[in-house]
This record gives sequence, structure tokens and C-alpha cells, in this order.
Amino acid sequence: MIEIREAQIDDLSEITSLFRETILNLNSKHYTENQILAWASGADNTKKWTTRITKNYFIVAELHDQIVGFAYLTQGNYLEGLYVHKDHKRQGIGAKLLRVMESYVMMTGYKEIKSDIPKTALTFFDDYYYEVEKKQLKQIKSEMFDNYLIYKIL
Repeated sequence: MIEIREAQIDDLSEITSLFRETILNLNSKHYTENQILAWASGADNTKKWTTRITKNYFIVAELHDQIVGFAYLTQGNYLEGLYVHKDHKRQGIGAKLLRVMESYVMMTGYKEIKSDIPKTALTFFDDYYYEVEKKQLKQIKSEMFDNYLIYKIL
């Protein structure tokens, strides 16, 4: 059974490993190898990940004591990231993480949730009634990515 809990600093290596592996294995359909490598290199910045875990609402999904997904908010209602382990896609983990995040956003007084998402995630968020506010370009290192600003009124 999937357990959702707040992330702890001890989860750092599992979180960054999951981040890297998910990007390297699930985005080749929409992005070039150089784009994927630039994006995945974000796992190397442990100082940034430590801050994300300690300063934001950051949750993990666990199955049999292994982290199989995570999500975190910044600015109260901005879904900065939602990732599910490549071996656990389409098992309801992303949906569960998203429901927890939406509930948290509502409980803290916000009426909408926003996120910037890659092309790879459009179908997932569309299934949960998110609207595209605009298509945009995002830069990671020297690479430019098609990206979408999405939102949902809660």
C-alpha cells in the first residue's frame, strides 16, 4: 500500500536518484539527449534539494519502505515538481500525490494551483482537469525546453 508522508533530509539521496532516473528514462520522446542530460543534472545540486525539502511542503510516496514518488510546493500554491519512479508509472501514485497537494493548497487558503510542466506530463494533468495558461520556453543550463504553464481552480 502506498504511504504518503512529509519528506525528511534523510530521503535526499533517494529523491535525487528518483529525479534523475525518471528524467533519463521517460522524456526521450519529447526532448533531445542534451536537453535530458541538462535537466537530469539538477539532481547534482544537493544544496538546492536540501532547501527544497526543508523549506517547502515536500511529500514522498513510499511502497515497501522505498520512495516511489515525490511532489513539492513553493509559494504556497505552485506545484514545483511531481515525479514518479519509472518502474511505478500508471499505478495511481502520481494521482495520489496530486490529490494531497491540491488538498493542502485548499487548506492553506488558495483557490488555484499552478505548475510549469514538460510536454511529457500534459496528458496526465489534462486527465485531472488542468488548463494550459500558456506555452513557454524554459532554460536549464544552455538548453531551451518547450514547457507549459498550467493551472486548476480548486
